[in-house]
Amino acid sequence: MSRLQVVSGKGGTGKTTVAAALALALATEGRRTLLVEVEGRQGIAQLFETEAFPYEERKIAVAPGGGEVYALAIDAERALLDYLQMFYKLGGAGRALKKLGAIDFATTIAPGVRDVLLTGKACEAVRRKTKQGAYAYDYVVMDAPPTGRITRFLNVNDEVAGLAKIGPIHNQAQAVMRVLKSPETAVHLVTLLEEMPVQETVDGIAELRGAELPTGKVIVNMVRPHVLDGAAVRGVTGDRRREVAKALTRAGVTGSAKLVTPLLEQAAEHAERVELEREQRAVLGTLGLPTYELPLVGEGMDLAGLYRLATELRELGVGE
Repeated sequence: MSRLQVVSGKGGTGKTTVAAALALALATEGRRTLLVEVEGRQGIAQLFETEAFPYEERKIAVAPGGGEVYALAIDAERALLDYLQMFYKLGGAGRALKKLGAIDFATTIAPGVRDVLLTGKACEAVRRKTKQGAYAYDYVVMDAPPTGRITRFLNVNDEVAGLAKIGPIHNQAQAVMRVLKSPETAVHLVTLLEEMPVQETVDGIAELRGAELPTGKVIVNMVRPHVLDGAAVRGVTGDRRREVAKALTRAGVTGSAKLVTPLLEQAAEHAERVELEREQRAVLGTLGLPTYELPLVGEGMDLAGLYRLATELRELGVGE
């Protein structure tokens, strides 16, 4: 099983929620998972109903079986200060550079360097070991940038090649790529059963494959239940007013004549959605990747809903 699980998806598909639920699912039976955020939105803190995370690894949840979930919101500026201390032993000089604005310049003007720092911090957590020789974390889950930027974000070696041919930055980028392009990593894409998210997923998978980055699974989020079976869906396409009115009357519903039109309209809308979802499932099926579906969990998302999704993911075996 891949130890670095990268989760991406078009905006609005719930990728952060899925990443958090996946971290919980992987942390069962006493395992330790690190959930990493790289976009500075503090979305993970909101999901777990806690205050904004500082730049440190912090325990945020306990999974069934005693497992633990830690979280880290990676800050590019702080990561660069760590990097300067690690490779150049700058210490206080690094803090002085921050005051002069050099750190902000490096992480803003040179986005390739910024991505090396962000991905590098996650990869360091994947490789880190305890004094006893065991991995510090069994899994690292990254809440990554959206699908449209994921390949460029992960393919940091190409981004940095034009900036640094040799030296620590170059070596760091290559070390990161050795993790990202290895079986240790899997990149999952989250989508909805709607045309635009599905098309972006198809394009994203093609880009990942073109960059030789390891694709994982497609996770279809917020799937609504079908309230009508196939025969009922097909039955709303014709003129069914009289039959529906009679059925309502037999069921003891008063004022059935007034209910027929809105009921048939709702049924037709449902039938249209079912057909659209069928078409989008067929498109996803052409990708040749395992595809899993998560249910729509009410309005909004709370901790109970997050744990429910974690249970769904665990039963589906998404992290395997």
